[in-house]
Amino acid sequence: MAWQFTSSRPIYQQIVDEIELRILNGTYEMGMRLPSVRDLAMLAAVNPNTMQRALSELEEMGLVSTQRNAGRTVTTDEEAVKRARSAKADLLAGTFLLQMKSLGLTKEEALKRLEQGDSKEGENERNS
Repeated sequence: MAWQFTSSRPIYQQIVDEIELRILNGTYEMGMRLPSVRDLAMLAAVNPNTMQRALSELEEMGLVSTQRNAGRTVTTDEEAVKRARSAKADLLAGTFLLQMKSLGLTKEEALKRLEQGDSKEGENERNS
């Protein structure tokens, strides 16, 4: 899967977001050994120093750890993953509500639209 980057934010931060998402959604399972910095950099088509910076930030977040002579692994701390998932969900929910308010919608109207969108998604899945 090709990594897509935009020019609006630093690439290392976009890498942090992508790897964090893969950890939070289970693509990178807890305890899984991550590919080397060089291999990840090649996959993402970025400089290894950029990937190193992103992985260091993920370590600071507690989602990745370095094992001496064994490379980096995804944390096995379920609580750390739950906290990170909750924080990301809160951020996304807040962003959604701010954007809906900028359209002139109330919180209630925004939530109603969200529920409508969720039911439409379910219909689309059943029809597929």
